[in-house]
Amino acid sequence: MSVKISAELVNELRRRTGVGMNKCKEALEAASGDMEKAIDFLRKSGMAGAVKKEGRETKEGLIGHAESKNAVALVEVNAETDFVAQNEKFRQFLKELCQDAAEKHPKSLEEFLKMKATSDPRITIDELRALVIQSLGENIQVKRMQLFMKDPSLSIGVYSHMGGKIVVVVELSGGSGHEILARDIAMHTAAEAPEYLRPEDVPHAVKMREEEIARGQVAGKPPQIIDKIVEGKLKAFYDQVCLVCQKFVKDNAITIRDLLEKESKRLGKTINIQRYVRWKIGE
Repeated sequence: MSVKISAELVNELRRRTGVGMNKCKEALEAASGDMEKAIDFLRKSGMAGAVKKEGRETKEGLIGHAESKNAVALVEVNAETDFVAQNEKFRQFLKELCQDAAEKHPKSLEEFLKMKATSDPRITIDELRALVIQSLGENIQVKRMQLFMKDPSLSIGVYSHMGGKIVVVVELSGGSGHEILARDIAMHTAAEAPEYLRPEDVPHAVKMREEEIARGQVAGKPPQIIDKIVEGKLKAFYDQVCLVCQKFVKDNAITIRDLLEKESKRLGKTINIQRYVRWKIGE
């Protein structure tokens, strides 16, 4: 029994792969409507390259950040429309939340929402949110909050892109004072959207899937060269999805790993990326 493929599903596959509508429809029919299997089908046939998660639909809202003496805070607040997200009252609400989180160090989003609002200590942050809803006439949700505690062994860099639609925080080990380097890497991360820090961080199941797709692409070639081709395709996959393997956006002659090695040599100490967080509205 054939599965009815909706135009919406075909359009989503087209957005995610860049492949024509007819081929997308064929792939979805072959995959019985399963989006991920359809993507694999197109990739095995050579019609689509590695597909990132950027094609997924997002909600409206903004991501804000604030810094205190001891921490950097990220907060995402969602709204129903971008019109409301650009409203000054909405922006002020987000700004207050970010500063409160950076100064009060809540252990969770739930704890944060129960804290007293700085602008009106008689009410909680969640009650303040309810007042903003009444004022703006849209559902407003505080979706997530994350803290990055400062430490003498770390340098923290923050980069906000598209007016707060994408925000990245990068933590470098190797001491403080390297915030500009951390911010440069955060800017790169905002643009290039890596999914993992290093190749060893890629889950085994993902590696096996990529290898299977690569072998499907070279089926029929002499056995003695298949392994070498597959190895090259896996390296190309890591170069796309792993931060340290990507070409640096400010100098595509070097990778992020090369940049870190260059700075480590210049400074006479080892500088590494301890972690990074890339938030995009609605993810």
